[in-house]
Amino acid sequence: MISLAVNGQVHVVDAPSDMPLLWVLRDILGLTGTKFGCGIAQCGACTVHVGGKPVRSCLLPVGAIGARPITTIEAVGGTPNGAKVQKAWLDLEVIQCGYCQSGQIMSAAALLDVTPHPDDADIDAAMAGNICRCGTYVRIREAIKLAAGEA
Repeated sequence: MISLAVNGQVHVVDAPSDMPLLWVLRDILGLTGTKFGCGIAQCGACTVHVGGKPVRSCLLPVGAIGARPITTIEAVGGTPNGAKVQKAWLDLEVIQCGYCQSGQIMSAAALLDVTPHPDDADIDAAMAGNICRCGTYVRIREAIKLAAGEA
């Protein structure tokens, strides 16, 4: 049994310690907003916050979490920067197919947590590895700037 603090609630899950966090979130806790993309931590679709930092949940063993709190797309809108990012995403109609967008939003919110007024280089560095097959990168950059209050 593993105890996890997810989105402000403590959950005790019966999972092997080497099970990826992604599958605990989706299959055990029913939080399906975090997506499976590549399974090798390269696409960013599975990004969540662990201890306030963006991580790829598809390879992170649940046993490595410890007491660090986990925030998923289902709760990031309850944080100041998560709410700003989600609003900007909607205002600029960033989403096309939407599959990658939960990971994109999680990475963008984490960026604004550490860099409130990012420049293009900051955005490029923070969003590297978040792949959008629809190519919404221009709108993603604009939304991050809008959320930062710079658009």
